[in-house]
Amino acid sequence: MPGTSKKSVKRSSSPQTPKRKPKNGTRTKKAKKNAPRDFWQAVLFTAVIITASALISTVVLGINQGKTRQIHRLPKSAVLPETEIDITTPELTAPEKPEEPFTQESSSVTEPVAVSKPLPEKQTPVSSAPKPKPAAEKTPANKPDKRQSAKKPAAKSVALESAALPELPPKPARQGTLVFIIDDAGNNLNELEPFLRFPGPLTIAVLPGLPHSAETARRIRAAGKEVFLHQPMEAIGGQDPGPGAIYTGMNAAEILAILNKNIAEIGPVAGINNHQGSRITMDQQAMETVLAFCRERGICFLDSRTTAQTVVPAVARNLGIKIGERNIFIDNEQTRQSMNRYIENGLTLAAHNGSAVMIGHTWSPELAPLLTELYQNVITQGYTLATASAFITQPSR
Repeated sequence: MPGTSKKSVKRSSSPQTPKRKPKNGTRTKKAKKNAPRDFWQAVLFTAVIITASALISTVVLGINQGKTRQIHRLPKSAVLPETEIDITTPELTAPEKPEEPFTQESSSVTEPVAVSKPLPEKQTPVSSAPKPKPAAEKTPANKPDKRQSAKKPAAKSVALESAALPELPPKPARQGTLVFIIDDAGNNLNELEPFLRFPGPLTIAVLPGLPHSAETARRIRAAGKEVFLHQPMEAIGGQDPGPGAIYTGMNAAEILAILNKNIAEIGPVAGINNHQGSRITMDQQAMETVLAFCRERGICFLDSRTTAQTVVPAVARNLGIKIGERNIFIDNEQTRQSMNRYIENGLTLAAHNGSAVMIGHTWSPELAPLLTELYQNVITQGYTLATASAFITQPSR
C-alpha cells in the first residue's frame, strides 16, 4: 500500500505538467487584448507631442513677426510727419525723401533754397473712416518742420525772429540831481576811509588847523573825490567853531588872511562851505568879503544854512555869483532808519524840484555803508549824482 500510494501520487502529479501551457495561452490572450489599448495610447501621446510642437512654433513665429513689424514701423513713423498729405489744401508736396540728420545749416531760414516746382506725389486713397494716428507720428517739439519752413519767405522769418527777442526795459525818467556833502573831515582818518570807497561823486569838506587836515585833503583828492574848505564861523550859541574861524568884528583884511591860510593848508579846493556860522552868515559885510574872495579865486560857495536868517543868497545876487544851498541834514540822528528816512525825503525833493543838496558827517558810522548800499538803486531810479561845484556851476541853474 505504501508503494501504491507513491505511484498514485506520481500519477496524480503527472497530469499537472500540461497545465502550465494553458497559462502561456492565457498570457497570449491577455497580450492580444491589451495590444489595441497600447496602440491608442501611443497614438494619443504622439498627437499630444505634435500639438505642443505646433503651439510652440506658433508662439515663436508670432514673436518674430512682432519684432519684424516694429523694425519696419520705425522708419515709417520718422518719415510720416514730413510726408503727411494735407487733405484740405490742393498743393502737392515733394516726393518722400529719406530723412537727413538735423544740423544748424539745414534749419537756417535766412538763405532759402529756390525750388522751381514741387514734384507731384501720388495721393493715397482716403478711406471714409480716418485712421487714428499712432503716437509715434507726432512731430517732436524740438524738431523743426522742414516743409513749413521751406514755404515761409525769408523776410517773414527774420521778422519773426526779431519779434521774439526780449524787449529792453525802458530807460527811467530823469528824477533830478543829488549832491552829497560830507562835513567835519580832518579829525579822524579811519572815519574817512569808508567815504573814499563810495562809488559815486562825493564832496568832502575838510576842517582846517587839525592834526590830520592836510593828509585828509590829500587822500580825498587821491581817491578822486572833491575837496571843500569847511570854513569855521562864529555861531549864535557861542559854541567853539575850532581853529581858523571867522568871528564878528573882524575886518575884511583879517577875514581874507584867515581864508588864505586855511586854503594854503588843505588846498587846492573846489569850494567853501560854512562850519557852524549862524552869526556870521547873518552878517552882510562879513559875507560880502567871503563871497568876493570866492569869486576872485574862481571857487564856489555853498551855504550850509545853519540859520533861516542867512543873508548869503541876497549877497550872492548883489555880487552876481551862483551859490549852493543845503536842503537836508542827513544825520541829525545817527540811526540807520533815521538817516534812510532823510535820504528818502531828499529823493522826493529832487524829483519835484530837480535837485537836492544833502549834508552828512564823517563821524556817523552808518552813513557811508548806507550811501554805498543805496547808490545803485538811486541810479536805477533815474537820479544823477554830482559834486557840489559841478552842481553850482552847471549852466541850467
